[in-house]
Amino acid sequence: MQERKKASQQVTIYDVARAAGVSDATVSRVFNNKNNVRESTRERVLQAAKKLGYVANLQARILAGGKSHIIGLLVPGLDNAYMAEIVRGIDIELGHANYEMILYTTRRRGGNEASYLQYIANSLSAGLLLVVPLLSPKYLEILSDLEYPYVLIDEIDEQNNSFSVDATNWQGAYDATEYLIGLGHRRIAFIKGIVGLHSSDDRVQGYKAALKAHGIPVRDDYIVEGDYMQPSGYDKTFPLMALPTPPTAIFAANDHMALGVMDAIRELGMDIPNDISIVGFDDIPQASTTHPKLTTVLQPLEQMGREGVRLLLEQLQYPDRPPRRLTLPTQLIVRDSCRPLA
Repeated sequence: MQERKKASQQVTIYDVARAAGVSDATVSRVFNNKNNVRESTRERVLQAAKKLGYVANLQARILAGGKSHIIGLLVPGLDNAYMAEIVRGIDIELGHANYEMILYTTRRRGGNEASYLQYIANSLSAGLLLVVPLLSPKYLEILSDLEYPYVLIDEIDEQNNSFSVDATNWQGAYDATEYLIGLGHRRIAFIKGIVGLHSSDDRVQGYKAALKAHGIPVRDDYIVEGDYMQPSGYDKTFPLMALPTPPTAIFAANDHMALGVMDAIRELGMDIPNDISIVGFDDIPQASTTHPKLTTVLQPLEQMGREGVRLLLEQLQYPDRPPRRLTLPTQLIVRDSCRPLA
């Protein structure tokens, strides 16, 4: 009995595919109770799974007409408040829908996403939520080929082939920059997020658009590259403040980098906001607890997580609906880290 149990645990979907003489994608379609599989092929896959001892997973798949009440979530890691807020929204909404969650992390190791997606699509989860920056189109092709439901959160599919939820990043950055301009600032620096990520690109474009709308030249030396992590905000502040004409305000593309900026400014012996104004983006919980409290752009992170779940459940209930993008509004939150120029 122990040997059979051990053997059963080692059996994978790839073993079933080889034994049945079909592709991995076909086995996945059978286990997900898809209609576009010939009955003879379906029976061959089921028999191969039973013979190999893949019974436990198979039973989980076909319970309740082949529907699983488990949703997969793929994230780079859980080491920041931004991700925690999104996951909190996902968890709340899944609870309301009586679904469970399986969490997968790439741990920010490059190249992991493809193998993760293949593994997840062949697991017990009925669909997948992805909060993974810079996801290559080829990974989305894997999910599409497997006809596996998924939703992108805080990212978009440039080909418009995916369900996704994001926020008005361009408008949020425009509003924050315009707020600083309204306080009299003309020398406004910007610390960008991850290059190539649509949220980062939209935010820097919103910043530039606001400057141009008010006749303020865009200075290349005031725009520096960060990576959405706190240390990059800290590191990029020093060369900005060492410029012959340093900025009077720094707009960081997210709150984590803004907190790093605040650390660097204090280390330079400067006061916030009397010596310099600072703005962030996201409105993570720390933004309202740091001193001074951070002026920032609220991105509805928890709501984005909840809406991502709703989009995924919509796919599961109505699989023939075309993909759509849901964009949620941002809001400028004025606190204590900015002041008018004297």
